[in-house]
Amino acid sequence: MAIFDDMLGADESIFKNEIALSFDYIPKLIPYRESQQKYIASCIKPLLQQRNGKNILLHGPPGIGKTLAVKHLFQEIEYETDEIFVIYINCWQKNSSYKIFLDICEQLDYKFTHNKKTEELFKVIKHYLNKKSVVFAFDEVDKLEEYDFLYSLLEEIYRKTIILITNYKQWLIDLDERIKSRLVPDTIEFPAYSKEETKGILKQRAEYALIPNAISDEAFEMLVDKSYDNKDIRTGLYLLKEAGQMAEESAQRKITVENAETAIAKLHNFASKNTELEDSTRVILSIIRENSGAKIGDLYKIYQQKDGLLTYKTFQRKIQKLNQNKYIKVSKTDGGDQGNTTFVSIADEEKKLTDF
Repeated sequence: MAIFDDMLGADESIFKNEIALSFDYIPKLIPYRESQQKYIASCIKPLLQQRNGKNILLHGPPGIGKTLAVKHLFQEIEYETDEIFVIYINCWQKNSSYKIFLDICEQLDYKFTHNKKTEELFKVIKHYLNKKSVVFAFDEVDKLEEYDFLYSLLEEIYRKTIILITNYKQWLIDLDERIKSRLVPDTIEFPAYSKEETKGILKQRAEYALIPNAISDEAFEMLVDKSYDNKDIRTGLYLLKEAGQMAEESAQRKITVENAETAIAKLHNFASKNTELEDSTRVILSIIRENSGAKIGDLYKIYQQKDGLLTYKTFQRKIQKLNQNKYIKVSKTDGGDQGNTTFVSIADEEKKLTDF
């Protein structure tokens, strides 16, 4: 019957490689980031000549290719040479010196980490890495709780390039001077994608992921528009995958406008990394909600009364991150009887009531 011509068979799929819509998928070509990749490569190149490389700070809004560009280069390095170690760390997941050193040991296939202290782990790392050259990439570096590991790497690893990836260029301003003076990074900006660039990237991924002619032009344009509005390619990848799964569940051979509309309506379920909050940060935010407009020192006292374990310095960093993500507002007054004072208030009622 003709009615079944447009329906998938039981053993058919609208996807040919669904993994291509994963945030971690690394395509063979990274469009619109060629200049940034070439610059990063030039900073790493001295390592191939047994010389020290340059350190780099990559900055720009989330979902615009910073991590992807670095991981793509790391693949090339691993393919081209055995003389350079590549170490990638997600600082959202590994936010302390101990966790970072433990992760590095695992990447070096060193298994005897049980009961070893931070300093002992670093001795192992130094022994391995100083045999060759190394490129480190610390992603989401603004999520770190401490920075002692950076000082150790800068001081005691001989030939290296350290790549720091962050959404916030100003993160570098507040870095400890003893680390900053040794790091001296070049800075590379990753600007947000234009509408045409967003369309080009999503078209590439759709070609990798879907069977030919699997999405209508109208539906594709809707998903491009929404991804561009959000300034985050990950939004587009999520929508393509969701719309494709909806079409497949209905045994359709093509993603329709209706599928796209339904996927967009579900977008609130999509949690970008830059809006996720750790438990300790949620506690701090709840304290600010209840005491909006209070001094930062008074907020910390309340936090301690709730058995909070963070140091005051780490508490300040959490406040800074909440301010950067526009959950709160921070204002400072200079002088007066109490010297410089920092006041913290909730950003707005809408965000306060709907984000959690």
